[in-house]
Amino acid sequence: MSGKRTLDGYFKPTQRKELPPEPSDPACSHSAYPFPVPQLPVSIRNALGFSPAAEGKAINDKADLDLVYFQSYIPKVIERDLFVFLRKELFFYRVQYKIRRGPVETEVNTPRWTTVFGVDESSFFSEDSDLLDSKSKSPIPPDRYKCRPRPLPRCLEFLRRITESSTGCAFNFCLVNYYASGDDSISFHSDDERFLGHEPAIASFSLGARRDFLMKHKPIAPSTDHRSMEAKPLKLSLASGDMILMRGSTQSKWLHSIPKRKGGEGDKGRINITFRKALVKEGTENYYRYNVGCGSPHRWDETTEMMVSLSVDRTPGPQSGVTSVS
Repeated sequence: MSGKRTLDGYFKPTQRKELPPEPSDPACSHSAYPFPVPQLPVSIRNALGFSPAAEGKAINDKADLDLVYFQSYIPKVIERDLFVFLRKELFFYRVQYKIRRGPVETEVNTPRWTTVFGVDESSFFSEDSDLLDSKSKSPIPPDRYKCRPRPLPRCLEFLRRITESSTGCAFNFCLVNYYASGDDSISFHSDDERFLGHEPAIASFSLGARRDFLMKHKPIAPSTDHRSMEAKPLKLSLASGDMILMRGSTQSKWLHSIPKRKGGEGDKGRINITFRKALVKEGTENYYRYNVGCGSPHRWDETTEMMVSLSVDRTPGPQSGVTSVS
């Protein structure tokens, strides 16, 4: 976390600092993008300038927990428009990967759509989107990464800068999850990887369907602080436009999840945007492996109201039920 702020400064709505004007080019392109990503519409950009829309509430009355909960951060007048825009204009993946537990290797099918942008502190993107070494300012060695890092498109970069301004934290990665239905979920986990450093700050936005956000304290040895053993689980019902800032010892001591949800709003779709800061190249490799993988990109199709592969033939015929936007 960077940029010390007073306690009150975390909780009060703050109008964003003056930001550079957006370029006139309507879309953001990069060699690692399967298609150009448009800028945010002017109406959304203007409304985001007044984020956060409400004061952040501190949730730190449980052992080792340090949250700031904004209800809401994204102004209500644009939260639905922002959800629709991002679902339509970003590309997503259904990542499959294998994990080994002892002698057993298991294939995991990620139960949600994912995508990621950014690069760790050892590198940075120039104004021309070239990847340069942070120390030498020269092009990085071709073998630094096994993946293909890509810069944040301007629509997410705009939100990142506003989030940094209002939280006093620095971020270089943006992970986006799309939960297409109540069957999509994420199991209990913590974002405490070493490449995030000590006590990382993570800003997590919700857009679209309301979903439960569950937290529970990690198991501890009986001989340690009994306060931790008394930390009751926490459930937050996250509405569209809400944001949770997780910081301090939250990641090292607590687990969080989005469980499956039957009925209610679950099948209307939910987007989760998280900003975080990776310090070393292992973080870049990790995020692209588990959020891009090696499968084909997909894009939201408004006609079928489904994610559609960009690599499947759309030509009418025996497979006319299979669609693509290629």
